Amino acid sequence: MGCENAFYSLLITFSVALVTYNVLLSANAPLKYEFPGQAASVDPVIKIPADRKMKGGQNGQRRMFHTAVTATDAVYSTWQTRVMYYWFKQQKDRPGSEMGGFTRVLHSGKPDRFMDEIPTFVAQPLPPGIDKGFVVLNRPWAFVQWLEKANIKEDYILMAEPDHLIVKPIPNLAVNNLAAAFPFFYIEPKKYEQLLRKFYPEEKGPITNIDPIGNSPVIIKKEYLKNIAPTWMNVSLELKNDPEADKAFGWVLEMYGYAIASAIHGVGNILHKDLMIQPPWDTEIGNTHIIHYTYGCDYDLTGKFTPGKFGEWRFDKRSYTQNPPPRNLAMPPKGVSESVVTLVKMVNEATKNIPDWETSW
Repeated sequence: MGCENAFYSLLITFSVALVTYNVLLSANAPLKYEFPGQAASVDPVIKIPADRKMKGGQNGQRRMFHTAVTATDAVYSTWQTRVMYYWFKQQKDRPGSEMGGFTRVLHSGKPDRFMDEIPTFVAQPLPPGIDKGFVVLNRPWAFVQWLEKANIKEDYILMAEPDHLIVKPIPNLAVNNLAAAFPFFYIEPKKYEQLLRKFYPEEKGPITNIDPIGNSPVIIKKEYLKNIAPTWMNVSLELKNDPEADKAFGWVLEMYGYAIASAIHGVGNILHKDLMIQPPWDTEIGNTHIIHYTYGCDYDLTGKFTPGKFGEWRFDKRSYTQNPPPRNLAMPPKGVSESVVTLVKMVNEATKNIPDWETSW
């Protein structure tokens, strides 16, 4: 056991040094896209293939995937992860599910008090100053560490986030050599083609090879993600260190980093718009599997939506940065959309059933 700990410490020390070295060289050297493995032999696919409808259970075989959520030990991140994991457990074994194991990839560098509640891998954060205050850059670095060290039984991985609520069981939507991903309207590779060519040169292929995605939600073969993750890390750091890219991409910079890395390694994505909804803009549940509650939901007491203005009734995760939401949040007024009502109901059910919700912080 001592030898294993010593080896792991040596591996992390070496990896941190390597990241720092890459960053120091980034201003004067091209990206080392091939580190640490070779690109997966997957042709980029732009259009949805004819066999898109092939889902989980092909040839009678269930294709299980492992769900991984990156998180910090801050209260804001932790309460969302606890709620997310509660709903993961509710949906995991229901018909239609191909959901396997679950890991919180905790990139705070040390265990926290919720290790027994949530299966957790502790990753080290980037060296001080490397993220330049943009904590999300720790996400790809955390995945690099987890994929190197963890024993992941499943052949596929779903990358998810703390503010995802699983509404219904998720099948494995990846098909053949393609990953499955949600398209984001604000990821616009074509719009930024000239800028992106610094990181995805013309010899790599057309700019349309870069899909309008982030790393989450994405269902992908584990072997492909192992190749992509170090490139995702390096590209994201390069983007952050490029003033033009940093200004253009802002808070979605790391999402562009993943999209570029996926294209570099030739991994195409089937774009599933119905994989996820984002209240309050998406109003109905429909066939979705995930509610992503990243936006504030504001309404007056008659149920009228008041975007850009604090509502008389509101739910916004950012209201709970220092303390978790209390149990039994007030339900929305009559007339508020199904998606928002479902969101609040699900948060309330989770907080009601998670032990010591109001005293364990």
